[in-house]
Amino acid sequence: MPPTLASLVHHSALKLTVRAGEERLATPVRWAHASELADPVPYMDGGELLLITALKLDAEDPEAMRRYVRRLGQAGVAGLGFAVGVHYATIPDALVDAAAEEGLPLLEVPRRTPFLAISKAVSAAISAEQYQAVTAGFAAQRDLTKQALGGGPAGLLAALAGQVDGWAALYDATGAVVAAAPEWAARRAARLTPEVERLHARTPPASLVVGGEADRVELHTLGTSRRPRAALAVGTGAPLGTAERYAVHSAIALLTLTTERSRSLHEAEQRVGAAVLRMLLAGEPEHARTAAGSLYGDLLDAPYRLIIAEAASATAARAHADGRTAPHGASRPVDAPRPVAGERAVAAPVRAGEPPAGPLAALAEHVEAAAARAGEALLVVPDGERLVLLTADGGAAARACVGYAAAVDQARTTGQALAGRTDEPVMGLSAPAGPIAAATAYRQAEQALSVARRRGRALVEHEEVATGSVVQLLSDDAVRAFADGLLRALREHDATGRGDLVASLRAWLSRHGQWDAAAAELGVHRHTLRYRMRRVEEILGRSLDDPDVRMELWLALKATSGTD
Repeated sequence: MPPTLASLVHHSALKLTVRAGEERLATPVRWAHASELADPVPYMDGGELLLITALKLDAEDPEAMRRYVRRLGQAGVAGLGFAVGVHYATIPDALVDAAAEEGLPLLEVPRRTPFLAISKAVSAAISAEQYQAVTAGFAAQRDLTKQALGGGPAGLLAALAGQVDGWAALYDATGAVVAAAPEWAARRAARLTPEVERLHARTPPASLVVGGEADRVELHTLGTSRRPRAALAVGTGAPLGTAERYAVHSAIALLTLTTERSRSLHEAEQRVGAAVLRMLLAGEPEHARTAAGSLYGDLLDAPYRLIIAEAASATAARAHADGRTAPHGASRPVDAPRPVAGERAVAAPVRAGEPPAGPLAALAEHVEAAAARAGEALLVVPDGERLVLLTADGGAAARACVGYAAAVDQARTTGQALAGRTDEPVMGLSAPAGPIAAATAYRQAEQALSVARRRGRALVEHEEVATGSVVQLLSDDAVRAFADGLLRALREHDATGRGDLVASLRAWLSRHGQWDAAAAELGVHRHTLRYRMRRVEEILGRSLDDPDVRMELWLALKATSGTD
């Protein structure tokens, strides 16, 4: 505690006497300052004990003293010390009455007590208070370190809450509360998630003070990377004192070390995960289990889902590099999937690259946080411009992916970016698979990802691809270009008014080559239809007896059905 007027009055060596303002002796004293100016207020900061001899004051003028004392009170002066036996034998009644009216503590300083003695007493008390705060801070640091080593972040938060006489909470990178002390504080901390998300948008280190009805909350980012990995909230009933501030700073340092250590371990885990994934894709599940050890629990034994995520901008850039335009960021036709590591039919390395950035980083943090809260194993491997995830089928991580994608799609529907982001991931989700089918699951996720690009959706499950119509896959610009080229000669013929070959071809193909049924649909004689089909073969230079030709023509007609 800083020195107060009461502590100075009780100081046996000073012999001070209270003449007015007894009810405010608990006022803290920031400094003791002597001034004989008629108006010392411009030189005051507030909280001072002003020491005077009334050398330049008319201390016996009641009106002058009322103005003088009122000015001191408005400036936040803690009290007034009047030295008797210098210019006045006693404190004039006018000053005593003015101080009593204003409620300003007035202390009588005896002739034998120099102002310097009072200044030294205040300085010594302030120094002692600061020393105690530093000592308490070091003790708090030792206690917090002990708790962090023994009880982890939860133990550290409990110790910190006790030291600040309040509560403390830890948030993950998504703004979700992962630990709080006492337990009831988790509900209070959860209401601050929007403020934590706003804090995460700032460049670390960053802090924020939030005032509530019952407490004052400080929010601090944790970690040294460009993107905060966690945040600390400390709630108290009043602003933090020096000792409490030391405790909070120590907690920030310890939690930052914990998160940075966790990040290093996380990156090492990703490298192991990349090796495990390569082995799974190469058809070596036993070697994958051996390499993983207990790192992923029973994830490699139970049914899992494989998810491939890619930023929309990355797919669009790759499509541009291919020299064509791809709707919704499509990068390649469905029949040309990206190679898969370790698969004999397709081969491209899955590797642990740089930590994901941008939209992929946000997705990874969201899914990892969901898995951590559920106590669920999760394999996350950054793969160049992609992110590969292996999640338990029906688990929290898989649900988090689906929920994230739903939020992205909803934001697109309303024309709003999700949390200020405009480049969101596109995801493909495989069907449930086991360890021996990892390569198949990867291929399924790739196919679903390709369909998601074409449909302009954030996520497509492979079940949708397998059960949906193939017609939906014909919306690609390259397919349309092929269809237009194949049918162009027929359309040019029809444009001259010499026959309706395109409609006749569509009717004949839709009736499986049955002449009578197709002719009836067109309202022409079957011989007329036979003549038109011969003209189609002549113009295209291809035989309609070839099933491949009939298939290509039917798909071309379906792909361009909206243009006829």
